[in-house]
Amino acid sequence: MRETLAILETLEKLKSKGEKAALATVVRTAGSTYRKEGAKMLISEKGETVGSISAGCLEADVLEIVPNVIQSGEPKLLRYDNTAPEDVIWGLGLGCNGVVEVFVESVE
Repeated sequence: MRETLAILETLEKLKSKGEKAALATVVRTAGSTYRKEGAKMLISEKGETVGSISAGCLEADVLEIVPNVIQSGEPKLLRYDNTAPEDVIWGLGLGCNGVVEVFVESVE
């Protein structure tokens, strides 16, 4: 609840300054994941974040697509499948070895 409140307060501050932002929301999980459905992260157009969608293994990738989402206004659904045994990039034994779907949308 505190995270949601912090996101809403930050969004209000960004709006008052005329800054844009995107909201990343975990919409589906399967297997072992640090965060579950409903976890959110607000990302300002300057790259500042509030909240989290994982233990740090997904945030950087989401930050990469945020400028395009904010500029185009078109949402993206991202799927991270870290269950493959040959996965050497995402899984890394960090406890993020499940499946996570993240919906990223521009918010105003």
